[in-house]
Amino acid sequence: MGILKLENVSYRYKDAPKNDYVFKDINYEFEQGKVYAIKGKSGSGKTTLLSLITGLEKCTEGKVLYNEKELKKMNLDKYRNTDIGIVFQSYNLLPRLTAIENIVLSMDVSRVKIKNKKQKALELMKSVGLGEEHSKRKILKLSGGEQQRIAIARSLAYNPKIIIADEPTGNLDKDTENEILKIFKNLAKKENKCIIIVTHSQNVCENVDTIYELEN
Repeated sequence: MGILKLENVSYRYKDAPKNDYVFKDINYEFEQGKVYAIKGKSGSGKTTLLSLITGLEKCTEGKVLYNEKELKKMNLDKYRNTDIGIVFQSYNLLPRLTAIENIVLSMDVSRVKIKNKKQKALELMKSVGLGEEHSKRKILKLSGGEQQRIAIARSLAYNPKIIIADEPTGNLDKDTENEILKIFKNLAKKENKCIIIVTHSQNVCENVDTIYELEN
């Protein structure tokens, strides 16, 4: 049974003509323990689709369901702070903070109850291949691949069931991309996460369980 479902989902901008949809009648299902890719040309609606999945936008028609509950009937702040984690192409880390401070901040925002947040943050860093020596470095002192690993660790700070990654390897070379993909696959297979990656990368698509393609 899928943890996340899109049932006959359509979307058009409020000021768009009646029949001018970004996409129409989408039926996708996502399960825990699997990695998914959403691909499509520029303008096909990938970013809009992520906004619907994360509850930042509401679909014009159809339903987005999380554990059989319709998103629009849920507490969306709680959903975004506890059930779903987001990883961005541009990392969206706070440069004035250290690596570990970025992760701990995510715990604070979600109000997750953790006895020793710094220790938990170090464990998360280790899970994405970073040692304690990276924890006290400011973000801009880390490479792009290291920053993305911190972004993934941050998204795991409150143990969400779903990880959404928006072009997470778009700024990385192929070797680093493969390392990031390995982390995502381990999260799916070993920790039963549902991983959803929006991507243009053929390499990413060749390393996932299911591909959904948006057509303009």
